[in-house]
Amino acid sequence: QVQLVESGGGLVHSGGSLRLSCAASGMIRSSYVMGWYRQAPGKQRELVASITSGGSRNYADSVKGRFTISRDNAKNTVYLQMNSLRPEDTAVYYCKVTYYSGTYYWGQGTQVTVSS
Repeated sequence: QVQLVESGGGLVHSGGSLRLSCAASGMIRSSYVMGWYRQAPGKQRELVASITSGGSRNYADSVKGRFTISRDNAKNTVYLQMNSLRPEDTAVYYCKVTYYSGTYYWGQGTQVTVSS
Protein backbone atom coordinates (compact mmCIF):
# COMPACT_ATOMS: atom_id res chain seq x y z
CA GLN A 1 0.00 0.00 0.00
CA VAL A 2 1.50 3.27 -1.13
CA GLN A 3 1.05 6.13 1.30
CA LEU A 4 1.97 9.77 0.82
CA VAL A 5 2.36 12.05 3.81
CA GLU A 6 2.62 15.79 3.18
CA SER A 7 3.88 18.39 5.60
CA GLY A 8 5.04 21.99 5.67
CA GLY A 9 1.89 23.93 4.91
CA GLY A 10 0.75 26.89 6.96
CA LEU A 11 0.00 30.59 7.05
CA VAL A 12 2.50 33.07 5.65
CA HIS A 13 2.48 36.72 4.64
CA SER A 14 2.72 37.77 1.02
CA GLY A 15 6.35 37.59 -0.10
CA GLY A 16 7.17 34.87 2.39
CA SER A 17 8.38 31.31 1.88
CA LEU A 18 7.31 27.80 2.73
CA ARG A 19 8.76 24.39 2.04
CA LEU A 20 6.46 21.45 1.48
CA SER A 21 7.56 17.84 1.87
CA CYS A 22 5.92 14.62 0.72
CA ALA A 23 7.24 11.30 1.95
CA ALA A 24 6.16 8.18 0.09
CA SER A 25 6.11 4.75 1.67
CA GLY A 26 5.30 1.36 0.23
CA MET A 27 6.86 2.22 -3.14
CA ILE A 28 7.73 -0.96 -5.01
CA ARG A 29 9.08 0.54 -8.18
CA SER A 30 11.78 3.14 -8.66
CA SER A 31 10.55 4.83 -11.85
CA TYR A 32 7.83 7.30 -11.25
CA VAL A 33 6.94 10.95 -11.46
CA MET A 34 6.37 12.96 -8.30
CA GLY A 35 4.35 16.11 -8.46
CA TRP A 36 2.60 18.85 -6.55
CA TYR A 37 -0.91 19.99 -7.40
CA ARG A 38 -3.10 22.59 -5.78
CA GLN A 39 -6.77 23.32 -5.51
CA ALA A 40 -8.18 26.65 -4.47
CA PRO A 41 -11.82 27.02 -3.36
CA GLY A 42 -14.16 26.87 -6.33
CA LYS A 43 -11.37 26.00 -8.74
CA GLN A 44 -10.13 22.83 -10.37
CA ARG A 45 -7.05 21.05 -9.16
CA GLU A 46 -4.04 22.14 -11.16
CA LEU A 47 -0.47 21.01 -11.65
CA VAL A 48 2.08 23.16 -9.85
CA ALA A 49 5.29 21.25 -10.56
CA SER A 50 6.50 17.76 -11.29
CA ILE A 51 9.80 15.92 -11.40
CA THR A 52 10.72 12.60 -12.97
CA SER A 53 12.94 9.97 -11.40
CA GLY A 54 15.67 11.22 -13.73
CA GLY A 55 15.32 14.77 -12.47
CA SER A 56 13.44 16.45 -15.32
CA ARG A 57 11.26 19.25 -13.99
CA ASN A 58 8.07 20.87 -15.18
CA TYR A 59 6.42 23.98 -13.73
CA ALA A 60 3.16 25.84 -14.15
CA ASP A 61 3.78 29.24 -15.71
CA SER A 62 2.32 30.95 -12.64
CA VAL A 63 5.07 29.60 -10.35
CA LYS A 64 8.12 29.63 -12.62
CA GLY A 65 10.98 31.48 -11.01
CA ARG A 66 9.35 31.33 -7.56
CA PHE A 67 8.90 27.63 -6.80
CA THR A 68 11.46 24.84 -6.98
CA ILE A 69 10.68 21.13 -6.93
CA SER A 70 13.27 18.58 -5.88
CA ARG A 71 13.35 14.96 -4.80
CA ASP A 72 15.44 12.56 -2.79
CA ASN A 73 15.09 9.16 -4.45
CA ALA A 74 16.76 7.37 -1.57
CA LYS A 75 14.09 8.72 0.78
CA ASN A 76 11.19 8.60 -1.73
CA THR A 77 10.55 12.20 -0.81
CA VAL A 78 9.65 15.21 -2.93
CA TYR A 79 9.95 18.82 -1.85
CA LEU A 80 8.46 22.08 -3.03
CA GLN A 81 10.30 25.24 -2.06
CA MET A 82 7.92 28.15 -2.46
CA ASN A 83 9.34 31.67 -2.42
CA SER A 84 7.77 35.07 -3.06
CA LEU A 85 4.38 33.70 -2.17
CA ARG A 86 1.29 35.58 -3.27
CA PRO A 87 -2.30 35.52 -2.01
CA GLU A 88 -3.30 33.72 -5.21
CA ASP A 89 -1.06 30.81 -4.18
CA THR A 90 -3.51 30.07 -1.38
CA ALA A 91 -4.82 26.52 -1.87
CA VAL A 92 -4.69 22.98 -0.61
CA TYR A 93 -1.52 21.45 -2.00
CA TYR A 94 -1.51 17.77 -2.90
CA CYS A 95 1.34 15.41 -3.59
CA LYS A 96 0.90 12.87 -6.38
CA VAL A 97 3.03 9.91 -7.40
CA THR A 98 2.51 8.44 -10.84
CA TYR A 99 4.13 5.25 -12.03
CA TYR A 100 4.94 5.14 -15.72
CA SER A 101 2.32 2.37 -16.03
CA GLY A 102 -0.27 5.03 -15.25
CA THR A 103 -1.07 3.99 -11.69
CA TYR A 104 -1.12 6.99 -9.38
CA TYR A 105 -1.57 7.89 -5.72
CA TRP A 106 -2.57 11.12 -3.96
CA GLY A 107 -1.62 12.50 -0.61
CA GLN A 108 -4.18 13.92 1.80
CA GLY A 109 -3.27 17.55 1.10
CA THR A 110 -1.79 20.37 3.12
CA GLN A 111 -3.23 23.88 3.41
CA VAL A 112 -1.18 26.86 2.30
CA THR A 113 -2.60 30.28 3.10
CA VAL A 114 -0.91 33.50 1.98
CA SER A 115 -2.19 36.69 3.55
CA SER A 116 -1.91 40.05 1.80
